Amino acid sequence: MQQLEMFPEDIRIERVDHDANMFRFYRLGLMSDLFGGVPLLREWGRIGTQGRHRIESFEDAGNAADAMIALYRAKQKRGYQLAG
Repeated sequence: MQQLEMFPEDIRIERVDHDANMFRFYRLGLMSDLFGGVPLLREWGRIGTQGRHRIESFEDAGNAADAMIALYRAKQKRGYQLAG
């Protein structure tokens, strides 16, 4: 649970490259379910569209936050930056 205090529960990052006509977004969000698990919502696509999504379930908030941080860092290496 310590990670959740240091890291937000919802992140939106974008990768914009005008020369390559690339306008992408990626959103990561932690949710809670009725069974005590913590789903990680991943949404991605072109900015201005609904995009696609995937939900991964984790047993606790710590594991979900670890997965979210790992995905965020991987996207940062590919050129994504925090939106707004």
